Amino acid sequence: MTPDEKLALIFENLQESLNPEILEDVVRNQNRPVKIYWGTATTGRPHCGYFVPMLKIAQFLQAGCHVKILLADIHAFLDNLKAPIELVNHRAKYYKFVITESLKAVGVSVDRLEFVLGSEYQKSSDYMMDLLRLSTMTTEHDAKRAGAEVVKQTDNPLLSGLIYPLMQALDEQYLDVDVQFGGVDQRKIFALAKEALPKLGYKERAHLMNKMVPGLQGDKMSSSDPDSKIDLLDSPDAVKKKLKKAFAAPKEVEGNGLIAFIEYVLLPAGAIDSEPTFTVERREGEPLVYHDAQKLKDDYAADVLTPQLLKAGVTDAINKLLAPIQKTFSESPEWQEIEKLAYPPPAPEKKKEKKVKNKGTRHPGAAKVEAQADGSLKGEGAQEASVGKDVKDAMAKLDLAKDEVKS
Repeated sequence: MTPDEKLALIFENLQESLNPEILEDVVRNQNRPVKIYWGTATTGRPHCGYFVPMLKIAQFLQAGCHVKILLADIHAFLDNLKAPIELVNHRAKYYKFVITESLKAVGVSVDRLEFVLGSEYQKSSDYMMDLLRLSTMTTEHDAKRAGAEVVKQTDNPLLSGLIYPLMQALDEQYLDVDVQFGGVDQRKIFALAKEALPKLGYKERAHLMNKMVPGLQGDKMSSSDPDSKIDLLDSPDAVKKKLKKAFAAPKEVEGNGLIAFIEYVLLPAGAIDSEPTFTVERREGEPLVYHDAQKLKDDYAADVLTPQLLKAGVTDAINKLLAPIQKTFSESPEWQEIEKLAYPPPAPEKKKEKKVKNKGTRHPGAAKVEAQADGSLKGEGAQEASVGKDVKDAMAKLDLAKDEVKS
């Protein structure tokens, strides 16, 4: 590819970029592969919304970029203990499976993809010293503002949520990249990194942001809301049921998560090895075939493409997209085992029992720690299980994660 072709592919379908001249200098003047990283905290189960960054990563790889995937295991429990340290190592390995197979499902080679575990370098003395230095330059207000759209917000936030965006800024330096890529919800963290790194004596990086695709109910697609998203392991029947309930007001294009998914996932996926195509079968007449999002939007606004037809077409396309991922999962006992360990089923609800006198929490038979549906822990000792009983315990569990992900 020429420099112009590479840059066009890198910037295609992005919502915004910061300091694009940094990236352009690498491509045009330094004549070397652009080093890009995309990070994901290994918390909830990855869903179809992950195809949006995956397809951009596919384009980065096509443009000759070196892409690093940060499996942010430490970030996972910093965000309001969304992922207990007991589960972080399993989830990091599960995410590696999912990301690899998602890229393969759209026909992308993963040979030039590098996976990095956050705890591999975030426990180093240099990193921790830089984190302390950065904390002396960042106010509580700025740290909270930076993480406002990413870190779970509460009335009385934990300090860990303020550390989260500082670490994400530092990761750019310690991963040795030119660019950080993420959703537009990361913009405030990117702005913090842009301002903070030069204060520490490090170079400024470029930032690329993809659009956030609405969920099935019109809001942000979220791992914590099962009705807003489709899990990558959902069966064809489950996909069909969820899409039947999806929000799709007739003739209204804005806020329609299905149309956004077609524009940012299904059409680009088809463009990787052929022409972008989205087909809707009809009982009467020829199928509706779309090669660009604008024509599809125009037909939907004119009610040529109805909500019922749209849902049926998206159902078929998603099931085709997920089929190779699910086939690999069904043939991999290792992945199946990791899935069970990473997301243990919630404890069954106990039958209502006669109320007995409270004997305290230390008597035999007292409530123990139990995993909830989202992977968080509840019960006596939940906090200790989430962050480790002591430093050695926490470090040992993170070291185990490193060994598992590299294997």
